[in-house]
Amino acid sequence: MIPDVFAASAPSTATRSGRRLEHEPSSTPVDGGGALAITGYASLWGVADLAGDVVVRGAFAASVARRGPGGVRMLYQHGERTPVGAWTRIEEDDRGLRVEGQIQDITPEGRMAAALVRVGALDGLSIGFRAVRARRDGRLRVLAEVDL
Repeated sequence: MIPDVFAASAPSTATRSGRRLEHEPSSTPVDGGGALAITGYASLWGVADLAGDVVVRGAFAASVARRGPGGVRMLYQHGERTPVGAWTRIEEDDRGLRVEGQIQDITPEGRMAAALVRVGALDGLSIGFRAVRARRDGRLRVLAEVDL
């Protein structure tokens, strides 16, 4: 099974964690078989998410090197049935795990996700992962290595 980095989440989740989604239409309009280019952070270093997970810098390095963007599915609301696009770039930088991709309009879920991103109803990213190395720090789980 190819794991997912999810294409959009509720605005309150994205705002609390600082994982904002940026987007710009591709040169082809979505109605005519186009895509919506998106860029954002799937995870930020040292910032607790709503589940109490805190990711340390470098936690994704091995997984990203092993899987690359093609090995991680872009899903809408973590739904495993229908990917809504493809990631073109996944990399760690000074801030966190930065992703770039395109939401395609070839499925109803893709069209809906793209439309909601355009109007600002979906403006963040969320990820699915498996903890490889983690430790507890009070109520927080500090993730030193994760597999996407």
